[in-house]
Amino acid sequence: MKVLIATEKPFAKKAVDGIKKIITDAGYEVALLEKYTDKAQLLAAVADANALIIRSDKVTAEVIEAAKNLKIVVRAGAGYDNVDLAAATAKGIVVMNTPGQNSNAVAELALGMMVFMARNQFTPGTGSELKGKTLAIHAYGNVGKLVGRKGKALGMNVIAFDPFITDAKVFEADGVKKVDSIEELYAQADYLSLHIPATEQTKKSIGHKLLTSMPKGATLVNTARKEVIDEAGVIQAMTEREDLKYITDIAPEAAAEMSEKFGKRFFATPKKMGAETAEANINA
Repeated sequence: MKVLIATEKPFAKKAVDGIKKIITDAGYEVALLEKYTDKAQLLAAVADANALIIRSDKVTAEVIEAAKNLKIVVRAGAGYDNVDLAAATAKGIVVMNTPGQNSNAVAELALGMMVFMARNQFTPGTGSELKGKTLAIHAYGNVGKLVGRKGKALGMNVIAFDPFITDAKVFEADGVKKVDSIEELYAQADYLSLHIPATEQTKKSIGHKLLTSMPKGATLVNTARKEVIDEAGVIQAMTEREDLKYITDIAPEAAAEMSEKFGKRFFATPKKMGAETAEANINA
């Protein structure tokens, strides 16, 4: 059996070495495709692969069609919206992920982004502290819980909303207050940490209405997915409200326009950095 590790953004060397050892010790062959720049390279590499390990790499219907021997895809991360599940199911291919293994890395990044924006992107001038501010968490899964706990440690007032968690005790166990609607969450948020997946219900759901309901000086922090943001709505809200800020780990299509228009009120990481730690690589 041939296992292909296909990562446009490579794992840490220690992680790759660990994967290789596990696979070769089991008597299987390992192939490595790193830093590829064209989809054609991935299509060629998967042609004879029986198993595929990826990160945020796109496993489309075209990739699945090219992989005639493929039986399983494992995504090293929490989400799996980068894999065409319908196409995989049609070919009898199992898709798996590794939820929770990079959660701490993402949570630390989210808090770091808040500090970065609170301190004017580390440029001269008077900033503000996180202590005493209200941190609102949209989706209270593995990452959301860790963000909440770290926010509490910094002295923040933490609230959260998750439509799939109805028991307030889940939130109270972390000293977090449960709110009953998205609207209530955003209306109280000095910092809104976004952790929702990209689904048919959530795509483009975060836009003008929610942002303009936020308190003066509020910051939206996105370490989730680009697709959940209504970019036109966010631009409109930030144009109308010169106090609003947006920082994202997933560069918008309009990143250049937003950077030019909003200056220090907007920032996008050059590449997705959420799981870019050696520890997260190894865990996943």
